[in-house]
Amino acid sequence: MNAITGLGKYLYAIPMLVFGIFHFMGAENMAAAAPFGGIAVIYFTGACLILFAISVFIGKYDKLAAVLLCLFLLLAVFLLHLKGFMNSDQVGTGMFLKDIALAGGALMYAHSSARDNSIIG
Repeated sequence: MNAITGLGKYLYAIPMLVFGIFHFMGAENMAAAAPFGGIAVIYFTGACLILFAISVFIGKYDKLAAVLLCLFLLLAVFLLHLKGFMNSDQVGTGMFLKDIALAGGALMYAHSSARDNSIIG
């Protein structure tokens, strides 16, 4: 059973890797929604998503990466998706709830699955 549940971290990291790649492929379109920083912020957050996935795959600094991912996702919730949620926009509400769930998953990973506690014990 542990072999099956151990796959969960990869099922969490792979979409983050893909989301990071999407940030590079669609940076121009995403930049219009960025509350500040334009395309530079999109590239930075894309790199952060990719680095999170790599961190999980190699098991190095994965606890720190998961906590930082949670912070990023919560910022996205309040800076990008809160308005859509408050306006009862179905897509905005979906993005709001998705990012809250992903932030919770990042914290669960940091608490239960992270292997490298060298920076934030």
